[in-house]
Amino acid sequence: MKKNFTKIIIMILLVFSLTGCTKYLKDKDGKIIKNEITGQNLPSNILCQPEDKNVIKIYKEKKVKISKLPKCTSYSITDGSYEGLWDTIFVKPLAWLILKVGQTFKSYGLAIIIVILLIRMVLYPVTKKTAMQSENMKNAKPELDRLEKKYAGKDQNDQNIMMQKSTEMLAIYKKYNINPMSGCLFSFIQIPLFFAFYEALYRLPAIYEDTFLGFELGTTPSIALSKGNYLYLIFTILVVAMTYFSFKLNSTATMSSEQESQMKMMSTFMVVFIGIASFSISTGIAVYWISNSLFTIIQNLLVKRRRAVK
Repeated sequence: MKKNFTKIIIMILLVFSLTGCTKYLKDKDGKIIKNEITGQNLPSNILCQPEDKNVIKIYKEKKVKISKLPKCTSYSITDGSYEGLWDTIFVKPLAWLILKVGQTFKSYGLAIIIVILLIRMVLYPVTKKTAMQSENMKNAKPELDRLEKKYAGKDQNDQNIMMQKSTEMLAIYKKYNINPMSGCLFSFIQIPLFFAFYEALYRLPAIYEDTFLGFELGTTPSIALSKGNYLYLIFTILVVAMTYFSFKLNSTATMSSEQESQMKMMSTFMVVFIGIASFSISTGIAVYWISNSLFTIIQNLLVKRRRAVK
């Protein structure tokens, strides 16, 4: 198991070592240049041409050759120079898909939701297995608790005793069809997927120049609030709510009281941290976060319901 885990870590590090990343325009003092209207950081390595005149002026002043970039409506995966394996495999194909879906449905906000749904459908076998692992762990909890009590008073440094305990634990895992590593698989997929979405959305001018349900996809709640538009607070509220319920549904009943207390503290910290960070993320990123979390919550509830029926 440790060998497999090590291989996965090495593969992830290899991918990230070959990545490109979002680069931002900076002024002479090294500060990131923002779109004064939306508050969004302006990337220097955009994938296609912006249409906003003020934004075009900023890029030209910074000598970014946007005229050589394709229009967003005609963007192709092969456009632009090679920036690394990350861009080639993840960011550009995802950007192309979002643009094509957005052009089809005449809404890039809706495109974000549809693309997430398509990806989640493709990943459903993996995510379903992860959710089922959590339920299996809960079913196995009584036997795992008895096993812990059985070996509680024994020498934890005795290799033979620990081998025996591990053997019995693996037997319980086998009985309840538990694979500890499979529960981590979705996390290894989810993290790079989030960063790929983040880069794709930020590097597409068509996204942050569009609106969705009357909201500007490039506007951050902090900028909206500074202009007296409090409606954008709904995205911060939804981001916090979806994050909270995602953590709550993914919590496992197999932890000790001490571990559970630590997990609650960590979850609370993450919810607060994400809530604060949500004030500075664009509406487009917020739509991604809310939609992705919502699909995760619905899937977990469906898995729990089916297991309860059985």
